[in-house]
Amino acid sequence: FSAEQEAQALRKAMKGFGTDEDAIIEILTKLNVSQRQQVLITYKSSIGRDLIDDLKSELSGNFERVIIGMMTPTTMYDVHELRRALKGAGTDEGCLIEILASRTNEEIRRINENYKLQYGRTLEEDIVSDTSSMFRRVLVSLATGNRDEGMYVDDALAQQDAQCLYEAGEKKWGTDEVQFMAILSTRNRCHLLRVFDAYRGIADKDITDSIKSEMSGDLEDALLAVVKCVRNKPAYFAERLYKSMKGLGTDDNTLIRVMVSRSEIDMLDIRREFLTMYGKSLYSFIKGDCSGDYRKVLLRLCGG
Repeated sequence: FSAEQEAQALRKAMKGFGTDEDAIIEILTKLNVSQRQQVLITYKSSIGRDLIDDLKSELSGNFERVIIGMMTPTTMYDVHELRRALKGAGTDEGCLIEILASRTNEEIRRINENYKLQYGRTLEEDIVSDTSSMFRRVLVSLATGNRDEGMYVDDALAQQDAQCLYEAGEKKWGTDEVQFMAILSTRNRCHLLRVFDAYRGIADKDITDSIKSEMSGDLEDALLAVVKCVRNKPAYFAERLYKSMKGLGTDDNTLIRVMVSRSEIDMLDIRREFLTMYGKSLYSFIKGDCSGDYRKVLLRLCGG
């Protein structure tokens, strides 16, 4: 890999009249995130121009958004998306939930650090000013990135947690959402899987069914996302992708964010889950839903 070569090839693709979009897709999709960062620096030192500015002036629409997303370091991409979700026109709750429910403690820590550096305010301050009630509390809790990441399962505690969830929801009139939040956002993954099993034994229904019947709106979506990410993160993203494309219209924000942010993490697993869950490949779904350069670059990120 030669950053110099790739930088010159990108310049050539954009110089003069017209833009060679295929060349841009070809160059950028074969590099990984850190290589793209090197190309960014080399482009500036060798050519004396800003690559992001050049790309923005040559490209447009969703295609541009994918390419700029690919050129953004992973953590900063999440930071920009969270900021857009909070400060754009209206709040994009789905984006807040997706990022905060699925990232690891370490990822959340880096997001918080960079958010503050970039915007001079903490992520928590923006969440608090832009959301309300119990949903706000769940997001604030997830944004602390304080989940136990060990593997230890205390059987007695798992049983107790399951009983606690049952008494906080199904068993009483009204719901004690704080109990759900406390258990779902702090316990480790192995422990929670045991809790969900025990819960089924006590309540005779799945924890997700209880959340659906006991809660509604954004709070319901947030807690369901946490449960899904604990059980099977790639399946959670496969569902996010499916919902972004099925039916009329496309939720481009979600489609772009998942494809860009997961492309180097678990895209193969997401593709496998997608096929299992929906009987069609993610590739064929994107192919049928998008068009032009936007479709080309998404298919390259998807692979297969």
